[in-house]
Amino acid sequence: MDRISRAFRGPAFVAYTVAGDPDYGTSLAVAKAIIDGGADLLELGFPFTDPVADGPVIQKADVRALSAGMTPERVFALAAEIRRYSDIPLVAFTYANPVIRMGVERFYERVREVGMDAVLIVDMPLEEAGEALSAARKAGLHQIFLISQTTSPERLTRIAEHGSGFLYLVSAMGITGQREEVADEAIDLIERVKAVTELPLAVGFGISLPEHAEKLVKSGAAGVIVGSAIVSLIERDLVDREKMAGEIRKFVSSMKEGLKRDS
Repeated sequence: MDRISRAFRGPAFVAYTVAGDPDYGTSLAVAKAIIDGGADLLELGFPFTDPVADGPVIQKADVRALSAGMTPERVFALAAEIRRYSDIPLVAFTYANPVIRMGVERFYERVREVGMDAVLIVDMPLEEAGEALSAARKAGLHQIFLISQTTSPERLTRIAEHGSGFLYLVSAMGITGQREEVADEAIDLIERVKAVTELPLAVGFGISLPEHAEKLVKSGAAGVIVGSAIVSLIERDLVDREKMAGEIRKFVSSMKEGLKRDS
């Protein structure tokens, strides 16, 4: 059983953070706080200049990381340090541009070399994923795909056939960011996808409260993905890094409790 499969043996909390936000050292401390708080899987975002799927919170994190000198190779170095600290599954969360610039096969090789487990390319549709899927198979990595409420039944089935590890379900239309409620459409999406695949379903976009996590898992999700709420804690405590780490550990633990209430 690989690391990602183990992560979904029970309801999984998937955390996202922008690698290098607000700087390399603090980002490593954030990753350790997320792990110590009990996260089951960590998505490391490659900072990018035009993150079209992300809301203002993550956009600002990308700017902070890039301004601090983060590059794809420094993200890989950070991932290697995290791997030495923990056996947590690691997903390379990126846009297509950094992958293409490095070369698809080389990018996937580097992901494998530093001990990561999967790649998710946000703006890469299945129809353009042939080279990435080939590189993932060659490197022994999972290829994660997004499924949204507008995904047709035919495409949904094809994505489920080609994806591995887990499927990332987008809970709400639009960009990332915290929301007050879990949309009814998210519950409908879980039901639609569960009908065509046995892959674990992790729901993201707008998840920020333990009650959100509890509701989604009760509705059939295998886990929840939280990004903007974590990145907001980084931004809030930029002048007090010790407080930042403590608040992140506390937040992750509270979200895990929401998942446990249904287990």
